[in-house]
Amino acid sequence: MLFYDDQARLFKALSHPARLAILDILRDGEHCVCHIETALGYRQAYISQNLTLLRDTGLVADRREGWNIFYRVTKPEVFDLMDAAQALVGPRPSRRARSGKISNCPCPHCNPKAEPAGCG
Repeated sequence: MLFYDDQARLFKALSHPARLAILDILRDGEHCVCHIETALGYRQAYISQNLTLLRDTGLVADRREGWNIFYRVTKPEVFDLMDAAQALVGPRPSRRARSGKISNCPCPHCNPKAEPAGCG
C-alpha cells in the first residue's frame, strides 16, 4: 500500500472545501493571505492553517515581501485534477471564490496605494 501513500496525501489535502477555494483563488497567480482572507471571509488564522497544509503537501509555496506573505501554486497540474472533479460532480455553483481585485481588500494587489498592512 506504500505505493498509494503520496496520492492519498494529495487527496487528503484536497478534501476540504476551504483548501479547494484557496487553490481556486491562486489559479490566476500569486496572492497574499489578506487577499485570500477577504475573498473567502474566513479568519486569517484559519486561512493560514489551510495554507500550511497545502504548503506541506507541496502544492503551494510562499514568499515574504515586507509585511506580506504571498502564496502561489507550485504544481499547476492540480487544476486539471480539480477541473476533473468538478466535471464529475456537475456544474459549478454560481458563487465562486473571487480571485480578481476586491474593493474592500487591503492587499497590495487590490489596493496598491494603501499602507502596508502586513498580512500573513
